Amino acid sequence: MANFVRSFRAKSRNECNHKRASRLRSKRTALLLLVLAACGGREELQPTAGASLPPKPYAAEATPRPSELMTPEVQARPERSDELLRRSEQRRDDRFDLPPK
Repeated sequence: MANFVRSFRAKSRNECNHKRASRLRSKRTALLLLVLAACGGREELQPTAGASLPPKPYAAEATPRPSELMTPEVQARPERSDELLRRSEQRRDDRFDLPPK
């Protein structure tokens, strides 16, 4: 019986140490990710050395700046223009909604 109690205590100590080490490892990982995320540059984008910006578009008056190139146009990200049904409403009659022949 005494051997069982000793082995049980040893197992529970090992489990506690493992849990503690696991928590510590996850905290270290979170801290590392936070530090890496804080390293991001806040400067305006510049072309790499020896490279230039893309040429001026044909119809444009001036060459767009990097921040303008990063902003999507309305055609690239259109807004939703149709109204969603919020409650049950009768639909209008659709003369093209015909049964199959």
